[in-house]
Amino acid sequence: MKEILRDIVAGIIGEDANIEINEKEKDGMTVLELTVDKEHMGKVIGRKGRIAKAIRTVVKACANRENKKVSVEII
Repeated sequence: MKEILRDIVAGIIGEDANIEINEKEKDGMTVLELTVDKEHMGKVIGRKGRIAKAIRTVVKACANRENKKVSVEII
């Protein structure tokens, strides 16, 4: 899931951007904490959070195919 999230975010803000993803387990669910530079934060979140919601939807759909539960937090 980490690689999928990295590919999506890199496509939005560029390959050379600083993208950090930490993976944690919480209550049987995998939590992916996404951290990007402040100047790219607006691109990742999007207007009214639409891009962030779309990113979460795609990652959850990929995880669902593998019978896993995943949550994406943008920090």
